[in-house]
Amino acid sequence: MDILSSPYSGFLWIIHIVVFIWALIQILNSSMDGVSKILWILVVGLFPVVWLIIYVLLWRKI
Repeated sequence: MDILSSPYSGFLWIIHIVVFIWALIQILNSSMDGVSKILWILVVGLFPVVWLIIYVLLWRKI
């Protein structure tokens, strides 16, 4: 079964959008400088699964 034809694909897209918006808010409200914020936004936009792993492992240390 193709994941895009799954009855849950719409639900997964909604979750993805909500988590993406939440991540953007977290990044923009952080104390990082502008360049770091832009790099994090690019990571979140281009690699949605990777950023989640990085967030869980490193975010609280940044």
